[in-house]
Amino acid sequence: MNWYDTVFEVIDMRSFSNLWYWIVLAVLWSSVSHWVLGVPFDMIMRARREKEGAAMIDLQDLVRINVNRILYIAEVSGSWVLLFGSAAITALGLMAVFYEVEFAQAVLLLVGPLGVLALLSFRTSRHIKRTGIEGEELVRRLMRHRFATQMIGVLAIFVTAMFGMYQNLYLGTVPF
Repeated sequence: MNWYDTVFEVIDMRSFSNLWYWIVLAVLWSSVSHWVLGVPFDMIMRARREKEGAAMIDLQDLVRINVNRILYIAEVSGSWVLLFGSAAITALGLMAVFYEVEFAQAVLLLVGPLGVLALLSFRTSRHIKRTGIEGEELVRRLMRHRFATQMIGVLAIFVTAMFGMYQNLYLGTVPF
């Protein structure tokens, strides 16, 4: 037995039984729920506490910059992003469901919910730009968006954990 075989015997390289996959999943959803439309959550909380002053002005400016950025990207290349994103998700879905490629299943469970989150971020950005909300109403809208993001994350982690346990317990013993 050579070194390569020994390493791959000791370290399981399948997706759902690999510790690194679960670390990536946790870090992904932690980061996504911390950054609300590109604004760090601690900045939202500081503006919420102060209600008026420099923190609220900074929050409104950063939200305006990020909302304009998101809407500009959607306007300029939104169709292409949607086209290539749907093609990639469809290809992953086909490999995951029909060909039962475990790596494709793992990536689909990571990336799929982010597509839903991207659409939610676009919708929230469009609402903020259209209504021109500021101050406490802006903070409430960002908090609502963060809550929706966290619920998507909880659901994604739950589905991923259930599917990963199924893969490891029932399908992990089947020889290839």
